[in-house]
Parts: sequence; structure tokens; C-alpha cells
Amino acid sequence: MTQLTDRGTPLSSASAVDRGRAAALTASFLRGAIAAGLGLGMLAVLLTVMWIASPYPDGGADSALHVAAGLWLLAHCIELVRPETLSGGPAPLGVVPLLLVALPVWLIHRAARDTLEPEEGRPQLTALGAVATVSCGYLLVGGVVMLYVAGGPLTVHPLRALLGLPVVTLLAATAGAWTASGRPRGPLPLWLPGPVRTALARTRTRAALRSGAAGALLLAGGGALLAGISLGWHGGAAHASFEQLAGDWSGRCGLLLLGVTLVPNAAIWGAAYALGPGFVLGTGATVTPFGVLGSPALPSFPLLAAVPEGPATALNWAVAAVPAVAGVAVAWFTLRVAVPPFAVREEAWSARDTALGAALGGAVCAALMALLAALAGGPLGNGRLASFGPAWWLTGGAALVWTVGLGVPVALLLRAWRLRTWRVKGAPDAERMSRAERRAARRAEKSAGQEAKRAGKKAGKKAWERAWEKAGKKAGKKEGTAVGAAVAEPALPAWWRAPLWWLGLRSGPGEAMAAGRADAVPPGSGSGSGNVPGAGGDPNVLDALDLRPAGAKAGVVDPDEEPYDFLAADAWHERGAREARWAAFKEASGRDPLADFPAVPQPPEPRDPAVPQPPPVEPPSGAR
Repeated sequence: MTQLTDRGTPLSSASAVDRGRAAALTASFLRGAIAAGLGLGMLAVLLTVMWIASPYPDGGADSALHVAAGLWLLAHCIELVRPETLSGGPAPLGVVPLLLVALPVWLIHRAARDTLEPEEGRPQLTALGAVATVSCGYLLVGGVVMLYVAGGPLTVHPLRALLGLPVVTLLAATAGAWTASGRPRGPLPLWLPGPVRTALARTRTRAALRSGAAGALLLAGGGALLAGISLGWHGGAAHASFEQLAGDWSGRCGLLLLGVTLVPNAAIWGAAYALGPGFVLGTGATVTPFGVLGSPALPSFPLLAAVPEGPATALNWAVAAVPAVAGVAVAWFTLRVAVPPFAVREEAWSARDTALGAALGGAVCAALMALLAALAGGPLGNGRLASFGPAWWLTGGAALVWTVGLGVPVALLLRAWRLRTWRVKGAPDAERMSRAERRAARRAEKSAGQEAKRAGKKAGKKAWERAWEKAGKKAGKKEGTAVGAAVAEPALPAWWRAPLWWLGLRSGPGEAMAAGRADAVPPGSGSGSGNVPGAGGDPNVLDALDLRPAGAKAGVVDPDEEPYDFLAADAWHERGAREARWAAFKEASGRDPLADFPAVPQPPEPRDPAVPQPPPVEPPSGAR
């Protein structure tokens, strides 16, 4: 009885963890399957809409879905086969639109990245588990699609499909897991040979990968620019081909979308053309900057209308600037790591390591261009149409020659320029400065110049005094007086000197006498530098205003006393000096200036009642 009433034992924590891990693996598997379904569904919807809008469809809805499934497999770099052609035999279709490849790659990358994001209440998968489960879910849907297209208008080669689809899926899923893990840069793999690992470690593999990728991007960008210029040059032929292939708006929209997906292919073809090997248009024609060799088999397509024609000219040879810029870019990106802008000679790479780094960057660029050239071309049929696009081995070899041939010497030259030494001016030849020391010296010189400039501004405040003294000397010479050369201020009218003296902007008679200019106050006159108006040159007043020491007044000269041409500001503003100036002014004027101002304010006058008064002004309603 107790066995029926007692509660069962709870599940162990280990079983709960196992169930959580199983749920996480299932969710990751479903993410991969959903990613495959999204890519297939987008193409199916697009092709179905175009089939509905087409006024003359060649088949039913099932045919449109078969074509969508075939394009989905083509986006995974799988060559398609047309079983029914005008010649009666199957014809391959191997030119893969590179922009179409970006759709499934992005979906797989995102599925693997989202799988590794932590979720509350669910255990975290490892990177290997996420890649395996996402790839399995994606490949399951891919296998179903391969079986579906077997009997349609576009089929696939089974062996190539079994090789191409897993490779693209695994690479995209691995990139997504690497991104979710924070893009770690671990050590080199152990399966590489020892000498190879040592050489790669010395040449800094990361810098080589970065410089090689930069060179490949510049080559592809230059190729796209050349393709766009050539398409604009042959715009009339491209427009005629566009109207010939599609008569209704639905067909033109489909042709336009196909042309857009082939734009990256045109960029790689243009890069191969600029590198020198060019590309083939069928088995019997090659297009290079030196001219067109053979008779091209050109199908009617707008992008193919941009192919150059006739013999080569100087304008065709100018495309060599594209690989030249790519080689310089490889050298520059290598130098940014080898010799940073503020590096000293001891921290920089050696010349051997710099050359090896630039060479390895050129090799990476060549490998990337060879891969892109292999993906950008392919067959369009049998016979003369069996080969279209650039040859991957020729394109990669030409890229290697350009980037290594230009990148290595340019990197060494830039390294020598950055690590150059400068001879110190006026120093022996043995004394030299590195680039960092030269920068420090320039900064010190600049700071010293700024300090000197600030000191000059401070010293320039006395310039007006020197100009004032010079003007006073000229005025004294003009009047013919002996004291004119010692006067520090030009003569001004009496009505102008008095206000300035009271404001403290001009020297008074006491200062003039203290400076040895007692004769500057002519007796009985109101002129002279610093004279008090109406003082009359009274000796007692002048003696009271004289602020010199007693020895100086008696004519005794102290040999240790330093000469000066002006009084200190403290002596002029002392209380005794101000009282003496005020007493002298009252004695000279004969009255007290403050007597004109009554001590008690007068009361206001009474208002006359007969005179109307203005009404009082009321404040606004909101004012208080």
C-alpha cells in the first residue's frame, strides 16, 4: 500500500541537464533547417510572382518551383545541367551569380551565430556542436531539394552536389560560430609543419591576411570601376540587347535582377582584365589589355555588351594602374604593423621580416583572386560555350607577380623612409637623431616658441611707454627747452591735462620733480608736463608734492642707488601723497571743490494745485 501512496523520487540533476542539452541540440538542428527553408522560400516566391506576371509562361507552377529549387542549388556553387536543349544533349550551366551566393551564406552564418547565444534555462552548446547540428539540419533540406529537382528542367550532377553543398554549409556555419565566440585569434594549427609555423609566426600571419585582403578588395573594386566605365561606353549596345531579350515588364524585371546578381562576376572579370591575363569568351577567344585574340562567342546579354573590341590603345593599357595600386596597398598595410608611425628603430621589424610579410600578403591576395576567379566563371553550354570567364590559375599567378613584385620593394622603401635618421644642424656627423627623437625635439622647440611669444606679449605692454617718451622728446626739441628731452609725455592743453591727472592717467608735478624734472613746471604759467592748473609754480606747493627722499632733495646722490625713470605705483597711491595733492589743489584753486555740493539735500518744491498733474501709472495685473 505504501508503494502506491509514496511519491516517486524526483529526477536527478544529471537527467535534467541531459534533457536540456537534447533540447538545445534539437533547437540548433531546427535553426539550420529553417535557414535552408527561408532561402528556398524567398527564391520560390520571387519566381512564382514572375511566373504569374508573365503573359506567356512556358510551363505551369510546378515548372517555376523546379527552377527556383535549381537556382537555390546554384547559389551553393553547384553546377546545373539542362537535360533538354536544341542540340538534343544535356548542357551544363556553371556560371554562378556571386551575389546570389551571399543569401544562403548569410542565413547559415546567422543560424550558427544565434545558436551560440546564451539563453536562460538552457545549457550552452559548444562551437563544434553548434556547427554540426546547424549543418545537419541545413543539409537535410538540401538533400530533399536535390531529389526534387531530379526530374525538372534544371538538374544537378549528384557527385558535384554531394561535394559542393556540404563545403559551403560547413564553411558558413564555422564562420558564424567563430563570430559568436568573439572572433578569437588562437595559435597556428598543430597539423602545419614546424618550419612553416615558424616562418608564419615570424612574418606575423595576421598582418599578412589583412594586407592580402586589402589588396584583393582593391583589385575587385578596380575591376568593378572598369566594368562600369566600359558598360557606360557601350551603353547603346547594352540597351539594345536588353530590349531584345525582354519585351514585357515582367521579363525586364527578371533580366534586371539577373544582371544585378552578376555584377560581382563582372568586377572579377574586370580585375582579371587589369591584371593582364584577361578572360575567355568561349574556347577560341581571349580578351586582354593588349587586344582581343580570336573570335568571341558572345551571347546576347547586356553585361557582355561591355566587352572591349578591336585593337588595344593607350586607354586599355591604363588599366595597369589597378594592380599597381593593389601592390602599394599590400605594402602599406604591411608597413602599418611592421613600422608604426611612432615606432623607434628597435621596435620595428627587420628588413627581412618586412619583406617576408609583404610577400606573404601578396600570396594571400593571389590566393583570394584565384578563388574568386574560379567562382566567377564557368561553362554556359557545350562546344565553344564550354568556357567563360577568367582562368583561375592565370589570374592568381598575375596577382602574385603584381603584389609581390611591387609590394616588397615599396614596403622596404617605406620602412627606410620611416626609420630614416636626420643629422643635427651644426653637430658632428656621428650625432644623428631618430624619427621619434626628431619629433620630441620639434615639440620642445614648438613649446619654447610659444613661451617666447607669451613673454613678448608681456614685454610689449611697455611699448606704448617708449612711444610716449619718444613723442615727448620730439616735442621738447621742437620747443627748444633743455628739459624737453627728459619729458616722458607730449605737451597737451591745460583743459585736457587736468582731467587726465585727476584720473591718474598722467604724472603730477611731484613725480616730475621726483624724476629730476622740477623745471618742467614754468612759474606763473599753466603749461608744462604734469603742471597743476593755476598753481603758479609755488615752491612750497612743489616741495610738498615732491615725494623724493630727503637726500635726493638736498642734491646728495647715492652711488648704490639704481637710476629710474618713473616712480613706483605704491608711492603715488599712498595716503600722504593723495592728501598732499588734494591740499595743493585747494590752495591753487582758492576754494573747496566740495563746497558747491550742499551737505543736506534740499526739500522738493511744493506743487501748484492749479497745474493739472498726470494720472499715476498703474502696474500690470501680474506685477507685484
